[in-house]
Amino acid sequence: MEYSVHVRMNERLFLRDPEGSDLGRRIVRQGILLFDEVGFEEATFRKLADRMGTKEASIYRYFENKHRLLVYLIAWYWQWLDFQLVFQTNNLNDPADKLEKLLNLLLLTDIDQPLSDDIDVRALHNIVVREASKAYLTRHVTEDNRQQLFKPYKDLCTRIADIILAYRPDYPYARSRASSLIETAHYQTFFMDNLPSLTDFGNPKDEKKLFDFVRHLLFSSLESPVFVE
Repeated sequence: MEYSVHVRMNERLFLRDPEGSDLGRRIVRQGILLFDEVGFEEATFRKLADRMGTKEASIYRYFENKHRLLVYLIAWYWQWLDFQLVFQTNNLNDPADKLEKLLNLLLLTDIDQPLSDDIDVRALHNIVVREASKAYLTRHVTEDNRQQLFKPYKDLCTRIADIILAYRPDYPYARSRASSLIETAHYQTFFMDNLPSLTDFGNPKDEKKLFDFVRHLLFSSLESPVFVE
């Protein structure tokens, strides 16, 4: 199914709103494809400009540098995922069913054509798996956080924590479980694809086994006794 999602972005992420012009929209969409194909380290604005048939200087009018573009893309994905979680669990009453849906969304297992306003969300998911931690593992993370550049990620974690608490109201580590669930799902996906000896489902690749592991990790922790001094 194809659908359009309008994501409102933090204005501190860009110099000029890329969604306000055809060139800006192309920068975002072609930037996703470039980062997916060559990786963040190998990507440059010159390569992106060559890919688009434009001048490198035109990209700098929209984004200060490629790290800012990466943070923009990652933030866009978190907001898209947050929207999908709300939309796809709206008619679900059982928190357990909502958590199951969450796992499918995190691993992108139940969306045949995850398209949104012609953005390749599957390619963007690949970027999130490989590059998301690079958005905040920097020396200027405190200043970036002050500018609320990571608010979409924190909002998503809060929403997941709320579902966890609906499932088990006395669970004392809901926020930690929410963020660690996201990171585990993505790190294990990365290991499966690139460092298979660090997983039990990487050689050969087994997405179903990965899903079962993440599901076990989530529900076993929520169903186990917790002792808090």
